Amino acid sequence: MTQHLLPPMIDLPASPEAFRDAVWEDVLPYYEALAAAPLDPPDTTVEPWLATWSRLDTLVGEAGTLAMIAYTGNTADTAAEQAYLRFSMEISPRLEEQQVRLARRLLDLGWSRPDLETTLRRFRTDIEIFREANVARFAQIEELSAGYQKISGGLSVDWDGEAKTIPQLQPYLKAAERAVRERAFRLGAQAYLAKRDELADIFDRMYALRVAVAREAGFADYQQYCFATKHRFDYTPSDTARFHEAVQQTVTPAVERLMAHRRQALGLDVLRPWDVSVDLGTSTPLKPFADVGTFVNRAQSIFTRVDPELGGQFGLMATEQLLDLESRPGKAPGGYCTDLAFRGRPFIFMNAVGVPDDVNTLVHEAGHCFHDFATHALPFTWQRRTGHEAAELASMSMELLAMPYLVQPDGYYAPEEARVAWLEHLEDVLGALVHIASVDAFQAWIYTDPAGADRDARDAKWLALRDQFERGVDWNGLEPERLARWYRQLHIFELPFYYIEYGIAQLGALQVFRNAVHDAGSAVAAYKRFLALGGTRPLPELYAAAGAKLIFDAEAMAELVAFTEERIEALRAGAEAPFRGVIPV
Repeated sequence: MTQHLLPPMIDLPASPEAFRDAVWEDVLPYYEALAAAPLDPPDTTVEPWLATWSRLDTLVGEAGTLAMIAYTGNTADTAAEQAYLRFSMEISPRLEEQQVRLARRLLDLGWSRPDLETTLRRFRTDIEIFREANVARFAQIEELSAGYQKISGGLSVDWDGEAKTIPQLQPYLKAAERAVRERAFRLGAQAYLAKRDELADIFDRMYALRVAVAREAGFADYQQYCFATKHRFDYTPSDTARFHEAVQQTVTPAVERLMAHRRQALGLDVLRPWDVSVDLGTSTPLKPFADVGTFVNRAQSIFTRVDPELGGQFGLMATEQLLDLESRPGKAPGGYCTDLAFRGRPFIFMNAVGVPDDVNTLVHEAGHCFHDFATHALPFTWQRRTGHEAAELASMSMELLAMPYLVQPDGYYAPEEARVAWLEHLEDVLGALVHIASVDAFQAWIYTDPAGADRDARDAKWLALRDQFERGVDWNGLEPERLARWYRQLHIFELPFYYIEYGIAQLGALQVFRNAVHDAGSAVAAYKRFLALGGTRPLPELYAAAGAKLIFDAEAMAELVAFTEERIEALRAGAEAPFRGVIPV
C-alpha cells in the first residue's frame, strides 16, 4: 500500500519497515523525487508536497529510532550496533543535507502560512549554517557517541560476588548503613575512573570535530554554533551566563541550607557525598515497587488522577509494549523518551531498580509522551517538534503535577512515605538547578576557552566549578570521585549544550506547580493547551500558554526558590500534600 499525495513517481512505503535494512542509496531517490516534483503554482501544490515530505521524514525517522532503541536496549548486540551505526553515521548526516535542500526550495517560493512561521524560521537558520564538509564530521561524532555508549553501558562492579550495573547500585546509596552507602558510591565512581583515559580519548576527538564544525560554518566558537543549530532564538549565551550567576546567588545558598538540615537530621559532623541520597524521616529506604507490572499500573492510576485523557494515553503505551523500564546488563545507562514519528507513538527507555528516583524518571519521561500524543494531530512533522526548552517544560511540569497522587491506593507510597518522597523531590529540584548550572558553565568554558582542548585542564575546571556551585557537602580527599561525575554525564559527550534547557524548564515547571497549588484544575488545563501547540509558536508564547515565563535573572529566580523552600518547610511540618487544598484520597 502506498500514498499518492503527488504524482506516482513519489509513492511512499506503507511503513518504516521498508527502511529497516536500508542504506543511503535506498533512501535518496525519495528525496530526489521531492526535489524534482513540480511546485507551480504554489497555492495548489505546496501543501501536498509538504505532506509528502513530512510523511517521508517520519518513515525514515522511525526506522532510525527503532534501530537506536534496539541498540541502547543491548549495547552488546553486534547486529543492533551495526544497524544503529548505519542510521546514525550513514543515513542521518546525509538526511540533513536533503532537509536543507528541500527547505531552500520551499523558501525560494516565498510561501508561508501562520502556523508554519516558526518552522520556516528554523529552516532559514539550517540553510545558513549547513556546510557539506561537516556531514562527514557528524558521522564521525556519531560513531564516537556509540563508543561512549558501549563503554558506559558495559560498566559493572562486583557486589558480594554478583555483577551489578551502575544503575543497580542506586538502592545501596539509600541504605541506612553509612558504610554500605559509601561502598556503593566509591564503586560507582571508580568504574568510570577506570575508564577515564578511554573516555577522555573519545572526548578529545569529539572536541576537535566540533570545533572544526563550528569554524566550517563560520562561527567563532562551538557554543555560538550550538545556539544556532538548536534554534535558540529567544535567549543568548549572555543570558545563560546570567542564569549561572543567578543560580549561585539564589539556589546554591538554598541547597547549602538543605544540606545543613540533612547533616543535622543524620546526626553527622560532616556530610559526605554518600549521605545525600538516603531518605530522611524513615529508617527504611523507600521501595515504591517490587516489580515492573506494579510500577506501570500505579503510574497509569496516577496519570489518570492528573487527567483521565493522559492516563488513557499511558495505558495505551503499556498495552502496545512501548515501555522498556528495568535495568539489565548491557543496557545503555540513563533514560529517555523518543518518538515513533510515523505511528504517532512515544517510547520510554529507562533503568528502573525500585527506588523513588525511578518514579520521578518515569513521570518525567511520561510528560514527554503526553507532548508527543498532543502534537501528533498537527499536520506536519516539523510543527510537532519543539525546542528542548519546551519539551522539558512538558516533562518537568508533569513531575510536579503528579506529586499529590503518589500516595496509595492509586500511587506508590503510604501517606508518611509519600511525604518523604515529596520532600526528596522538591529538594532534588533545587539540587538539580545547581547541577544544571555547573554543567552548562562547564560546557561553555570547554568550547570558548582554548584550554578546553586539554583533558587535565577540563578536569581541573570541573572541580573548580563544582566548588563554586555546590556547597554543603564535604568532598575532601574525593577529588577523583568528584571528577567521575562529569564522565558519566552523557549529555556532555553526546548532546553538547543540551542541558541549560533543563534549568530553564525547571523554573517554568515551578511556575506551573505554583499555579497548581492554588488551582490544580486550571493548571492542568493550561498545561494541556501548551502541549497541543507543539512548535507552532515562539518559545515565550509556549511558556505563556502553560502559565509561565522564561527566567534568567536572580530576582525572579529567588521568588521561586523561596516558594519551593516554603513547600519544603510545610511538608517537614507535616503537611498532608504538596498542594494546598488538594488532598489525595
